[in-house]
Order: sequence, then structure tokens, then C-alpha cells
Amino acid sequence: MPGSWFLDTRPRRPRRGTLTLVFVGVLATGAATGAFGGELAAFGSAGPGSAAHGTGRGALGGPQGTADGKGTPAGPREARERAGGVDADAVVSRSGDRWSAAYSAREYEGLRQALDGSYVGVGISVRQTRADGTDPDGDTAAAAGSDRESATDRGGSSGHRPARSTAVVVDRVQPGSPADRAGIRAGDRLRSVAGHRVTGEPVTAVVALLRGSDPEAPAEAAEPGSQVRLHLTRGSTDLTRTLRRERLTTESVRVDRVGGGVTRVKISSFTKGSGEQVREAVAERVPEHGPVLLDLRGNSGGLVDEAVTTAGAFLDGGLVATYDDNGTRRALYAEDRSRAVERRPLVVLVDGGTMSAAEMLTGALQDRGRAVVVGSRTFGKGSVQMPRPQSDGSVAELTVGHYTTPSGRDVEGHGIAPDLPVPSRSEAVDRARTVLSGLEARS
Repeated sequence: MPGSWFLDTRPRRPRRGTLTLVFVGVLATGAATGAFGGELAAFGSAGPGSAAHGTGRGALGGPQGTADGKGTPAGPREARERAGGVDADAVVSRSGDRWSAAYSAREYEGLRQALDGSYVGVGISVRQTRADGTDPDGDTAAAAGSDRESATDRGGSSGHRPARSTAVVVDRVQPGSPADRAGIRAGDRLRSVAGHRVTGEPVTAVVALLRGSDPEAPAEAAEPGSQVRLHLTRGSTDLTRTLRRERLTTESVRVDRVGGGVTRVKISSFTKGSGEQVREAVAERVPEHGPVLLDLRGNSGGLVDEAVTTAGAFLDGGLVATYDDNGTRRALYAEDRSRAVERRPLVVLVDGGTMSAAEMLTGALQDRGRAVVVGSRTFGKGSVQMPRPQSDGSVAELTVGHYTTPSGRDVEGHGIAPDLPVPSRSEAVDRARTVLSGLEARS
């Protein structure tokens, strides 16, 4: 989940059997479009064979990766021994599983908190722009990150270090956060964090600094109350702010209007309660018969139950997905609340950073003819991981199977192709609005 690439249907709380779709990877790889979901992004973004505690080890910005992942880069063995993660490392190493990941007890607790929608940080979301202030365009998504959301890079491309011609800009400031109280604004250019120059750095690495994480162990966030010094510029004015980190709540669901009567529901990750937030937003904030743009770009996954609940906001029950659990085929169904089927015109906006639980939701809405999918092909993470607690308190996550969409499509390695391909991120919303206007006319 922070970052993330793996579909993990693990019971987070065994007594409740909650499923979680997550991606094992490293915070270290490349810029990304979704940022650190709560603490989600605290676990970085990487791909198979990247610098996760997995079968492949790599350095920051390694060759394979660019998606949000829950895993963390491997540090020195001595550090892992102190953290109590050696047993999980050994299990993962023997597995030969490219999607596996190992966590110390502390790292796994951080993941649990992330899935519950909390994180330690200052409330800044950042994105990457060119030095002239423009966003990358064409086939890649504008890179974005945050100390509270998860991140995916450029349509799932590799996580190479950005060129020095790129700058890191504050994309959003969480209301009521330390950054908000210090007067930091969206559009401010971030020059350094804790004395580290960030111009040209991957947003995931910048997020690690904001959260007080070591890029080599991104799950090890700083404690609430710790301080971080930021150097920013606003136009020609230099700004220096010293902020005290706090435990904040992830804003995984945001609702706004994008013109033409269209209501956009942006889901950055599926954390606890996000599904019900979407239900409430659709029921209370979208005009009757009003068009909805469900924005899943950069969404790296999260709790499966929350994605299924979200599906229920647009479906009248029925199949959402099936998945393997050690050879046993299981099914996930949207809740039927015995009401008329939701018929507001619906477009789902996706990109290469749409992964795991977000791909599951997209596939369900597309297969069942409920939505038109617009954007670029999704990441293609359809494997299912389950946790394996170890004797030293560490946790190994290993693949147990794959999930498929209602029509039987296997997402792993393929992703979901949009009904209307729009490779340019800057044009995607406008094209989605055009599609919605056509759907309205037909309804």
C-alpha cells in the first residue's frame, strides 16, 4: 500500500477477516502520482526485483519499479537484526517470489496504522514539475507524492532518478496540519528538507524526508513531535519553516466539481472507512442523476473490503472479483442494499499508477457495463499476498494466488485497458467530461 504493487487479500484483523490489497515494493523507486497514502506511501513504491525486502535487492531508484508498495528497501543485515526482521527476510529469500516482502514488527505496525488511515507527517503533498513549472505530459503522468498518500510513477514506468531539470512543488496542504499552520501554500517550491537538497529527487524520497524516514528504511517514520526544517521559495521570496510532525488522518477521498455539472470523487487509496465515504459522497454530494468522475489515477490499492464497498456505491450487488486463497477459489460481492441500482452516468479515470484494489474496482465496473474507463492502461498487479508471522515478530508476505474480474480477466501483468485511451494526463479530465456529457444525453 504505500506505494504498492501487490494485491494482498490478507486478513488484517484475523478475527474480522478483513482483506487487504497491497503492493510490496520500495518507497525508493521513482516519482509517482499518488503519493504517500496516509502512511501508505511510507512504504514506498517499487516493482518486482526492486529494493524491497524481497528476492531482488536494489538501490534507491532501482531499475524496476514505480508503483506504490508496502515493502521497504533492504538495509544492512545488522540493522535488520536489531529491528527483528531476519526471519521474514530468510523466508522471502527462499521463496523466489518476486512480489514477496518482509517487514519487521515495527514496519508492519506502521503498515497497519497506514491502512487505518493515519500517518506521522507535516501534511504536505508534493508533485514533480519541470524547472519551468510545467508538468511532464505525453505518455507519462505528472509525478506526484506526499507525506500522506501513496505514489506511482509515470504510468508504471521505471523508477529512475528524475533529471535535475525537475523541481518539487507543494501540490496540496492538508487543512489544519503543521504545514497549514505555518503558512505553507500549494505552489510553493520545495528546495530542501532537513538540510537535504530535493530538486531533481524522486517524490517518494522527498516524502521519506518529510516523514522523517530513512530512504533505506522508509517504514521507520519519525515520532510525533519530532521537527523538520524546510527551505522553500514562493516566487522570488525565500522561506524557511521548522515544523513539528504530528499524527494526522489520511484524506483518502476528496470530492470536488470539475465543470459541466460533473462531480469528481478522487480516491487516493483504500484505507479504513474510504468505501463508506464514497457512498456518502455519491448519495449526498452528487446531484440526482448528476454525472460522476471516479478518479483512481495513482491509487495503489489498500483494503479490499473498502474497494468492494466502493463498488456497492455504483452497483446493485453482484460479483466484484474472484481470487485464489491457496488453491481455493473465493468470490467478493458488492452489498445489495435493496435499492434501485445507481444509474448516475459514471466514468472511471485511470493511469499506470492505478493498481491492485483500484484495478479490481475498475475491472468490476467495466465488466458489468456500469462505467466507461478513460485514461491509460493500468499497472497490472493482480497477485494476492498473505502475511506469514515469524517467530521473531517479523512478517513475511508471500503470493498465494491471483484475482480475476467478473468476466474472468486476469489482471496480473496485463492491466486493464481503458475504453477510451487518453495518454495525456492534462487532457484526461476534459475527455472524461466529454464522455459523461454523452452518457447524460443517452440516459
